[in-house]
Parts: sequence; structure tokens; C-alpha cells
Amino acid sequence: MGKIVRYIMQDGSAFVIATDSTDVIAEMEQIHKTSATVTAALGRLTTAASMMGNMLKGKDDSVTLRINGGGAAGDLIAVSDSQGNPRAYVQNPVVEIPFNAKGKLDVSGAVGTNGQLYVIKDIGMKEPYIGQTPIVSGEIAVDITNYFATSEQTPSVCALGVLVNPDLTVKHAGGFIIQLLPGCEDEVIDKIEKNIGAIPSVTEMLDNGMSADDIAKEAMKGLDIDKLDESVTAYKCNCSRERVENALISSGADNLREMAESNEDTEVECHFCNKKYIFTCNDIKALIDSALK
Repeated sequence: MGKIVRYIMQDGSAFVIATDSTDVIAEMEQIHKTSATVTAALGRLTTAASMMGNMLKGKDDSVTLRINGGGAAGDLIAVSDSQGNPRAYVQNPVVEIPFNAKGKLDVSGAVGTNGQLYVIKDIGMKEPYIGQTPIVSGEIAVDITNYFATSEQTPSVCALGVLVNPDLTVKHAGGFIIQLLPGCEDEVIDKIEKNIGAIPSVTEMLDNGMSADDIAKEAMKGLDIDKLDESVTAYKCNCSRERVENALISSGADNLREMAESNEDTEVECHFCNKKYIFTCNDIKALIDSALK
């Protein structure tokens, strides 16, 4: 299980959320069988989605992050509910490219830098909120920071990390987001900037045994903060046979008739968890009446 913690400054001028998403991203890797670079890329996006979902207010709210910069990984999508439970999908789960100039996994190379980051928030309104910003690095964290500053006009810092073992399993994953709130004084901003300049990478902190609480406190070192809450998170898909039936019905009666007349079972696979749903010809015929209503 993962863990998310949230802290706020005592004067309400800055906020930090931090997570140890190791178990969550490990589950993601097991489901999608991603290569090391894609695990790092999708793991970062999924960790960000988990924190951004946890920042939503409504119980039934959700957030979707989608990025495609023209890289070999193609579309990367991460969705989270308001408890911070994410699910994810990548178009091309196996991408083999050389390390970057720093000798690390080339996340930017897999994601690409020619495209957009889309943030879709379903917060119970008639239409979802959709924000989009150009990809500025393809490393995910910088792109999330740019999104907050550009689309939501909220000065923020996002740090994300995924450390992959030689056997492709996930050793560590996590991240944090700091946001400056109205009334934040220059002295506080200076301290946060100093902290960010000196703080180790997320994976280094996790590798040194630091918890999500420790990471949040390190990011806000020297500032008076109070803990708001903590949450346990897990990779969680909300697919069900009923949802798949509704999707098939929405495809229309003509499409369903073609499926029924094929005299073959129809298999529908969930992109997020790879669960397969089998519908016999009789099952499909039973859905046609609903499609005609």
C-alpha cells in the first residue's frame, strides 16, 4: 500500500503533499510489464496523478493526466480518485533507448517533448475541467510544475522519482508537491527555494529510509507546519462487467448485431488493469434491446 501525507504552514501560506508510492508503482509495473524507462515515465505520471487526486475536495471527484510528446512510449494516461488511488495506461509499454547524458533512464526521450500535457478534472460539474500546457521537458515533474503555474496560476514545485531494479521491479517511487498560497511572504518563499536547492532526489531520500512524512518535513525545513491528514493508497481500477456492458450498449445496436452474428465470443480487455470480460453471442443479443431504448 502507498501513503500520502499533507501538511500546511501554520499561517496557511504554503502547502505540501508527499507520497511513498513504491507499492502502487510496483503493481503498475506488474500489470503492464513495462520496460525500465517506461516504468519511470508512467510511474512518475501516476504518482503525480495520485497526489493531485488526493488534493481534490469532493468524494467522487477524479483527475486524469494525459501526456504524449511524440516519443516512443506514445500516450501515457494516469487517473486517480479523490483518495489518491490511481490507475494507468501506456500505449507502448516496452521502449528500449540508451541512457541520457547523465547516465540515467531517458524519460524525456521515451515521452518526447513535442506535445501537450492534459489535466482533466471531473469535479461534479456539468462538464469536466480541462487544462492543457505544452510539454516543457518530458521529465514529467517539470511539466506538472509548469501546468500549475500556467493553467492554475498557482506557484508550485513538483518532484517525482522512480528507481527501477536491474530485474525491472520497482525499488522506490514517490514524490512531493509544494504550493504557495495567497499571502505567502517572501521570507517563506526564500526558505522553500533554499530547501528545494539542497534537497536530495525523492528516490535518494526513500533509499535512505525516509518516509512520506520525512520528505514533506525536509521540503519545508525551517518552517512551522501542521499535519492535515494522511491516506493509504493502492493501484485501483474501477472497471466492472456493468461498465463494459454500458460501453458496448453505447456503441449502438448495429455494432452489437455484427458481434452477435459473428457467432464468436466478444472479449473486452480493460486498458488499466488488463482484466478480460467475455460476452457470448447470447450476452450480446441481450444487450441489443437496451441499445434500442
